[in-house]
Amino acid sequence: MGLLSGKTALIFGVANDKSIAYGIAKKLKEHGAEIALSYAGAVLEKRVLPIADELGVKFCQECDLTDDIAIEALFEKIKKEFVQFDILVHSVAFAPKEALTGRYIDTARAAFITTMNISVYSLLAVAKHAEPLMRENGSIITMTYYGGEKVVKNYNVMGVAKSALDSTVRYLAVDLGASKSIRVNAISAGPVKTLAASGISSFSSVFPVINETAPLRRPIDIDDCGGAAVYLASDLSKNVTGEVLHVDSGFNIIGLYGAGK
Repeated sequence: MGLLSGKTALIFGVANDKSIAYGIAKKLKEHGAEIALSYAGAVLEKRVLPIADELGVKFCQECDLTDDIAIEALFEKIKKEFVQFDILVHSVAFAPKEALTGRYIDTARAAFITTMNISVYSLLAVAKHAEPLMRENGSIITMTYYGGEKVVKNYNVMGVAKSALDSTVRYLAVDLGASKSIRVNAISAGPVKTLAASGISSFSSVFPVINETAPLRRPIDIDDCGGAAVYLASDLSKNVTGEVLHVDSGFNIIGLYGAGK
């Protein structure tokens, strides 16, 4: 019997076998959860379907998270397939490439709106539709980043979006905790070499900094995020909600450690 035996997890954001969402899906499956996948757009279908086969996924559906009608239709399908489910994983973020370089002050209005809509409002949208279908004591998990707490070069508008996402986690935790004892938490992952990360200018320069300054002196990977998700999805975290769990080798605790040496 696994920690998640008898539970069903709906996961948004698997892009390929290097994505954090894939690492989470794999670990949840290993611990007994039945997995359902939703991906963004037909372009990703050829990458996601082999993953669905690998994980024994019966429910794998496209959904545009900027379209309320599409979201509603997806959850109608979820209701027909599973009636209820237990775990929702939101690993979705996007910003136009031009907004991830240069000065934040130069962010265009359209780029700001697009980033907030996909990276933040999508969590609110899926949580609203998930609430009536999730069992009591369910778990919602989203993915955030340190750039929402502190300034990270070239993270720009995505940092502002992650800050808003962190706040959304807290507000949803209150709403859903009171209604159905559903927990809402975020995993703040350290830098991982994913398709999404490759769009951030100078991202590769972050890894040496982690290796030199993080307390554990090593980078993290998608399996680390998957392990954290198992904890947050399971009853081991039954009284943990509204939190940001850092999985970054401790990098987030470092200030001016070593300055002047």
